[in-house]
Amino acid sequence: MSGRARGVALEAAAALTATYMGLRLGGFRRWKAALAWFVPAAAGPAIPLNRAKIDSAREIARLEQAVARHLFFRANCLESSLVLWWLLERRGIAAELRIGVRKDAGNFEAHAWVESGGAVLNDPGEAHRHFVPFEGSIASMETQTH
Repeated sequence: MSGRARGVALEAAAALTATYMGLRLGGFRRWKAALAWFVPAAAGPAIPLNRAKIDSAREIARLEQAVARHLFFRANCLESSLVLWWLLERRGIAAELRIGVRKDAGNFEAHAWVESGGAVLNDPGEAHRHFVPFEGSIASMETQTH
């Protein structure tokens, strides 16, 4: 494993552990805001992803998923997706956290995944296709009052 990959893996392990606790102690809005605080400010308008950035995003997603499988707890899709979103954004790769819902056999279910450049990065089984995503970004939903 390269030094860069080891760095991403260690960062993912720390972020997954912190996210596991942060979501339970502070809730989604507060924890996402805390993660966003550690994302550098954008240096101008977003530029389209090139092939190198897409490949990098897929590699980061692969590393994050591998780390999540080997932790002392089982990270759920929201925890894993939040961390992947954060890892990508920290590296200047535009990513969108998506959350979808469905009702199956009378049960309300939700699922989270990350998209970048129109591609789903952390849902190889394509489970997201069975969920109706909320329209707009999660960031815009956070500012809505209820």
